[in-house]
Amino acid sequence: MLSRKRLLVALSLSVATAMPALADDAGTCGTVHLSDPGWTDITATNGVAAVVLSALGYTPDIATLSVPVGYEALKNGQTDVFLGNWMPAQQTFRDDLDANGGIEELVQNLEGAKFTLAVNNAGAEAGVADFADLDAQKDAFEGKIYGIEPGAPANQSIQAMIEADEFGLGDWELVESGEQAMLAQVSRNTDTPTVFLAWAPHPMNESLEITYLTGGDEQFGPDYGGADVFTLARKEWVAECPNATKLFSQLVFDISMENQLMGKILDDGADPQDAAKEWIAANPEIAGKWLDGVTTLDGQPGIDAVMAAVGE
Repeated sequence: MLSRKRLLVALSLSVATAMPALADDAGTCGTVHLSDPGWTDITATNGVAAVVLSALGYTPDIATLSVPVGYEALKNGQTDVFLGNWMPAQQTFRDDLDANGGIEELVQNLEGAKFTLAVNNAGAEAGVADFADLDAQKDAFEGKIYGIEPGAPANQSIQAMIEADEFGLGDWELVESGEQAMLAQVSRNTDTPTVFLAWAPHPMNESLEITYLTGGDEQFGPDYGGADVFTLARKEWVAECPNATKLFSQLVFDISMENQLMGKILDDGADPQDAAKEWIAANPEIAGKWLDGVTTLDGQPGIDAVMAAVGE
């Protein structure tokens, strides 16, 4: 028969095992600062993160910052987490962060992405399938390459290609604008051959007839600029906020999911968090993987809180 002291110890251990572990994030972890470069894929994944964080009792704070400014904010401690480290396109920024020593890679959150130049259907019909085909059709393309927002690494790659007169493109012009403005231009140019920056995941791959160009391995990487996307976080934040860090270390996506979310946002005009709630509610098994071992800020089971929130 157990002594009274041993019985109390056994009961205490039993209760401790049955109860969820209390989240040990410091009080400063209550607000999680993220950045969004204005790309719909990151808007979508930030929307997912915001929904989950809110359900767990955190306050997500998402700042819209260009890629260069966003990386500086991460390095200087103004943001905590960035879900959009596209590699190798952002290698220069990543090298700077690694040299700084204050940033930790948490997880590869997406694989199978691609990121390079493409042409619309009129461009393909003009015989352009490779970077080397472009200059012979300069007049048809009006000598323009459509990019995204100023300062984006991909734009820098295009501009460097022009300045080096690679593929004979030295007298072409880079037209910089935001993602949506660029795609609106491509959509209007139905009968005009157009070359532009394209990538997957993105609903443009469903709504537009796109031909990704070969030949740009040196500028954008092999496999049509095949890319992996990583989640980065400040090392100090990681040390202070283990519960939130565990969430972001498990928050991974796939091309199909992001295409769906981005389509809701771009094509249907849905709020990113509303689109995220709908997707999570329909995919509880994926949410379960994200939230394995993750609690609310006050120590309750994370998956219960999130599924309750998306079901409201």
